[in-house]
Amino acid sequence: MPPWFADPSVGSFANDPSLTLHELMTLLTWDMAKAPAGDPKDAPPLRVWTHGWNIPRPDATVKMTKPVAIPAEGDIEYTYEIVHTNFTEAKWVQTSEIRPSSRESVHHAVVYVRPPGSKWLDHAPVGVPFTAAAMTDDKSKRDALWTDADILLVYAPGSSPDRWPDGMGKLVPAGSDLVFQMHYMAPGHATSDQAEIGLVFAKQPLKQRVLTLQLTNDHFVIPPGADDFRVEARGTLPNDATLLSFFPHMHLRGKRFEYNIVAKDGAIEPLLRVNWDFHWQLSYQLAKPMHLAAGIELQAVAWFDNSSANPHNPDPSVAVRWGDQTYDEMMVGFFDVAVRPDLDKWNYFKRPTKRQP
Repeated sequence: MPPWFADPSVGSFANDPSLTLHELMTLLTWDMAKAPAGDPKDAPPLRVWTHGWNIPRPDATVKMTKPVAIPAEGDIEYTYEIVHTNFTEAKWVQTSEIRPSSRESVHHAVVYVRPPGSKWLDHAPVGVPFTAAAMTDDKSKRDALWTDADILLVYAPGSSPDRWPDGMGKLVPAGSDLVFQMHYMAPGHATSDQAEIGLVFAKQPLKQRVLTLQLTNDHFVIPPGADDFRVEARGTLPNDATLLSFFPHMHLRGKRFEYNIVAKDGAIEPLLRVNWDFHWQLSYQLAKPMHLAAGIELQAVAWFDNSSANPHNPDPSVAVRWGDQTYDEMMVGFFDVAVRPDLDKWNYFKRPTKRQP
């Protein structure tokens, strides 16, 4: 555990917990022998379960200032809370973990970095939860529905903390705020949540900055009853990068997800193929980071099952579109890359100008 959903014929991943063929044959042989007990003296020590953080003791924690009240029933709009870090110097984050206080209520969470001078959500309140509907001006409403801010960490059921290799990390500039974007689900009883993020800082200067990018398609309609509906997104990288990991995201009708490189002649090089499980949204970390040259085209492809054969399908009789709620759908292919330490996401996407002959 956790279960592993990647196609073993595509790629090699550092966090793959799958049993080897030898281990599987050992279990099969033991089962065929009617599972005899071994010598108690050879038993391994009892497992010690983690209490608290699953990462080393954080150097800093940033907690939502005010708890969010969660109703027992009904849809809940995306909830935001802006929290000052009070960092007086830039921090390179090498390991991080989100801990909701009410895990049963959290569909997913994203923590964004809002550096000093950012105009994103500049009219929103600080230290209290708010939603787009609560905003009184059009700009703030738009800001609560869309952003290009840098992502510090994404959390979903089954996901693990981020741990970046030595020499790599995410940057939180001095004086930044962290913006918690929380998607809650009503758990059947009234409760509250006050999530926090734990941060472990790099102890040495870093050679590469990690950015979380995404391939997203939000313009699709899945017909009623469709059992294998395909949706794709493509994009080219404007500058060199090192590919580190993948984090696909769909909802209950998700079936499969894959990432590919598309060559100039249209040939497909598969990078990851996943059989989707909404309840185990895993990160897939490459065993060997891959160099991606500027101009390379990446593709994400998702398949959805909107048929009655899908036991998780909320309603196979309706057409399904992009939406925030779990009974809607999403198609997001997050992926992590390492770039030069002086490049933030906005400068990374500035394409080099062509020299005049």
